[in-house]
Formats: sequence, C-alpha cells, structure tokens
Amino acid sequence: MPDLLLRNLSVLDTEAGELRTGHEILVRDKRIAAVERGSIAAGDAQVIDLGGRTVMPGLIDCHVHLNRTILPTAPLMLPSLLTAHAGATLEGMLMRGFTTVRDAGGADAGHRQAVEQGLFKGPRVFVSGRAISQTGGHGDPRSPADLIAPCQCVHLEAGLGRIADGVPEVRKAVRDEIRLGADQIKVMAGGGIASQADFIDQLQYSTEELVAIVDEATRSRTYVMAHVFVAEGIERCIDAGVRTIEHGYFLTEATARRMVQTNTFLSINLLTVQVIANGKSLGYTDASITKAKEVLERGSQAYEIALRMGVKVAFATDLSRAPERMSEEFLLRAQLSTPRQIIHSATVVGAEVVRMPGELGVVKAGAIADLLVIDGNPLEDVKLLTEQGKFMPLIMKEGRVYKNTL
Repeated sequence: MPDLLLRNLSVLDTEAGELRTGHEILVRDKRIAAVERGSIAAGDAQVIDLGGRTVMPGLIDCHVHLNRTILPTAPLMLPSLLTAHAGATLEGMLMRGFTTVRDAGGADAGHRQAVEQGLFKGPRVFVSGRAISQTGGHGDPRSPADLIAPCQCVHLEAGLGRIADGVPEVRKAVRDEIRLGADQIKVMAGGGIASQADFIDQLQYSTEELVAIVDEATRSRTYVMAHVFVAEGIERCIDAGVRTIEHGYFLTEATARRMVQTNTFLSINLLTVQVIANGKSLGYTDASITKAKEVLERGSQAYEIALRMGVKVAFATDLSRAPERMSEEFLLRAQLSTPRQIIHSATVVGAEVVRMPGELGVVKAGAIADLLVIDGNPLEDVKLLTEQGKFMPLIMKEGRVYKNTL
C-alpha cells in the first residue's frame, strides 16, 4: 500500500483524555509512521484532508459472540450458514468503528483466519473457541428435563460451549481448545441468565478445577476469562489466577479492591441485560427474562463501584442476538460515567485486555493504523460513536481504508 498522509486534523489522546489540534498523521505499512503537530514531509504519499475532524484509534469490544446472532434457530442451521451470518456480523462491527473484538465463546480460529485472509471484512478477532463448562453449568444448553447425555452432536447452541468435569477433563478441554487455535480460554465459573439449568449466583467448578484450567492456559502462554456474576465467584476466580472477569454484576467494593491489587480486568456489559429483560420477541425464555430483571440495577451499581475503586473496566457488549445495537452500550455508560472514561475503556483498556498495549487503542508512532475519523469531538459527545457509524466518515484498519465518505 502507498503511504497515506492525513492532514488538517485533531488527535484524540486516549491515554490523557485530551484533544490535540493542528496535527498530521503519516501511515506506512499498516502502522502509524509519524504523528506531528504541523506539517509532515511525506514525499509521494497520498494525501487526505480531514477538514479539522477528529482522529481516534479504532474501538475495541472485549465480549462479543459472532456465532450466536440468530439463536434460538441456530441449532437448526448448518455451520456454513452460521459462519455466513458471522461474516455479516463482523462487517457490521467494523462499519460501527470496532476494529478489534474478543469473542467470548463460539467463534474459532477459522473466523480469525477468514478476516486475516480478507475473506471477511471485519475487525481483528481474538477467539476463545468453545467455553469450558461443568455439567449443568452456564455452557450446558440442556433444559432441566433433558435426559440426553451431553455431546457435541446434540443441540449445542452453535458450539458455544463444551462440557468437562473433573481436573483431568478440564485440562484436556483447555489443551484441545488451544490446539484448535484459541487465543484465550473462556470458563463458565458461575450461573447465567440465558442458561436454563442453573441460577445466577451458583458457584460453578471446584477450586481445583479452576486452578487446573488457569495452569493449562498459562503454560500455553495465554490466559483465562471467566463468566461469573457474584462477588464470591469473582474472588474464587481471582484466587485461581483468572485474568478477566466477564459480567461481574454483583461486584462489591471489597472484591473490586482485590481486583485492583491483582490487576484483574472487569469486562462488564450493561445493554445486553436490558435487551434480555425485554427479549420475548428475540426468543428468550420467561426464566431468562426473570433473571435479567434481577440483574438490571445491580449491573449499574457494579459499573460505578469498579470505576470508583480504580478497576480496569473494559468496554464489552455481549449482544448475542442483537449485535446491531452494540453502540448503544456507549449511551448506557454515559448515564454513569464520562465520555473520557468510556473511550478509555474502549481503547486503552481494551488493548491491555487483548495484550497489545501501545499497538492498539492509541494514535502514536509505531502503533497499528486502526483509525477512525469523527465528525466532532467524542470527548464532548459520546453519541458520535453511535448510530451505525453515521458520524465516522472514514474507517481504517491496519492502514487500509474500509470506509471513506469524505
């Protein structure tokens, strides 16, 4: 690709939370070669005048589900059709400004490779493969009346999870997901909303099993993300060495303090609970709707506690059945925090979660050229990051322009 010079712009410094005017950016070989106030000597570079608009790094969503968008019909569909739907979901995410996503169960290495090879237009994908679940846990899709033994050939929600019980089985399951190309390991460490056979404050997996899961992941140079709601469950995960807590809706100040001490991330999702609480038309059961209503208020409290206590909070959506609404998460968080905090979560913290700090989430020389051009200053109005990319006339990933309506 030829060098690209972006001229006449303001840079959003996501680390300092400031807008810096009068800059130029030179993009070369998928990375940012220079960010300077004033002019950059760029030779024969292609020039794009941004007319004073804001440039910020691409957004990062740390909890998505690419292969669950069309449930509850997913068990009736062939994997090829599910993958086609995932491709459309990925392109939609990119066109909303998300240049990196972390799948929390269901997507495999093939989804990541399809994007890398240009077969799908979409964000950079970090996949978890199938989440590890105990029998009757959040990753076990069987109803309480289902007598069929668990196996990968019987109604498994498009491969969201796999069942493993006992230390030897969980070790084998983690090893297998890593063999299949998982970037990180997802474990169901507590009850959930959408699952039918558990309750939301159930503590799932023994301490020995959790420790074994983390040990296997760590020795393979990766980490564990854990689905868990309640404070006691979060504490157990911290003790076992889990790196990121997914949801954490019943977080307490004491547990938040431990998360800070151990540098444990919180990947919390607010909008998805509202979607499920009003999700009859999307196919959610009465039991799931009731659970979601129990969680609604507590999620907002947990988010406020985490920010106040200094927990590293990632931006995450978890919209398995309505991914087109993912940007609405910005609006919910804006009722509880500042645009600066929200953007920091969706850039700097997200880059840390996917283990690419300094390469993603910032506009700096040497960083990967994932860039968004914004019609305005999102530090003043976070709504500029919503409405399906309406206020993003240019979207770039790895130096390639995927949208340009300037």
